[in-house]
Amino acid sequence: MGLISEVLLLPLAPARGGAWAIRQVLQEAERIYYDPATIRAELARLEEQLEAGEITEEEFDEQEDALLDRLEIATRTGAGQGDGTAQR
Repeated sequence: MGLISEVLLLPLAPARGGAWAIRQVLQEAERIYYDPATIRAELARLEEQLEAGEITEEEFDEQEDALLDRLEIATRTGAGQGDGTAQR
């Protein structure tokens, strides 16, 4: 029965392959988004922008809160445990 179902579902193979590729891209994007090294690098860049006067204290606080929330989620769930892909 497995062979018959595979033959019958063969026309759907490109759609299944596309869905798999989309899932892989989404998983990698989430891994990088929640990678603690990436978040720390973004925090450092944010600090540099504040010191250079590129952003206001209010903008800094708002963005810092969002980054710290992401970092908390990453450490709580173990999300983003990658190879530290934060590159400058």
